[in-house]
Amino acid sequence: MISIIALTQQFDAISLNEMNEVALLNRFDSKYQLSAGKLYEVLEAIKDDYYILEIDGKRKHSYQTLYYDSSADNLYINHHNGKLNRMKIRKRAYMDSGLVFLEIKKKNNKGKTRKLRMIAENKNASFSAKELHFLSENTDFDFHLSNFTLPVKNTNSFERITLVNKDFSERCTIDIHLVSYSSSKKLELGDIVVVELKQGSINEKTPLCLALNYFRIKPGGFSKYCIGRAFLEPGLKRNLFKERLIQLRKQFKNEIALTALHKKSTLTFIENKNYGSDTGYDYQRAAQVAGH
Repeated sequence: MISIIALTQQFDAISLNEMNEVALLNRFDSKYQLSAGKLYEVLEAIKDDYYILEIDGKRKHSYQTLYYDSSADNLYINHHNGKLNRMKIRKRAYMDSGLVFLEIKKKNNKGKTRKLRMIAENKNASFSAKELHFLSENTDFDFHLSNFTLPVKNTNSFERITLVNKDFSERCTIDIHLVSYSSSKKLELGDIVVVELKQGSINEKTPLCLALNYFRIKPGGFSKYCIGRAFLEPGLKRNLFKERLIQLRKQFKNEIALTALHKKSTLTFIENKNYGSDTGYDYQRAAQVAGH
């Protein structure tokens, strides 16, 4: 059997400009967790029905994310408690290009996700004045927003494959090699794959939905931020996540690894040669990627 990466070469490619036709920043999300072996079977079944995003000849792209929360962990607690109207705040780095976006991801009581974002001025953990203004305009915290009141609480890294249905009705992201960090620990999720289906309206008859159902892969909530923190921080409230954590450990018992960091993390982006200072930051290209 050929590898998953080799199998992606059998998909027709799509460019960023073409994919912008199906940006779906206001959408319904469905998440699935599966093994790498099951992913291979799903991809084999849908390879003629989906395009794959290709940038500079690459079909698998590296990401890093900084997640922000209040000192009282309001965003995490809202998710944990099942609050219908909730959000996440993050900076996400596209490691292959050096682009960074500040993003607010909101979910409403209808289950629909809306993502707001801007090109990050600061390509590090701190917020610029413009970024703080963006956050203030699009959130309703009852305290003054600053780098002190909205600190980084978690970071992660992963690699992503992005698919687009050939009728442009949906997008799918496939995240592999997931690693999450607290200030003192690292969580590695091995061969666990997180598939997220993004649709403007719910349609369970698309080729991907049908393939997932055929292989008995059921949707299940998986917030990389919340699951990462729940595994890494045992003192954090997680009663309502316990069943999900146990289920993940049972389903992927040999894949989940927790280790202590030898050096305390500063909870910022891992240094990469493609970025670090703003020198050479391509704002025109960043604007082009805004729908990615």
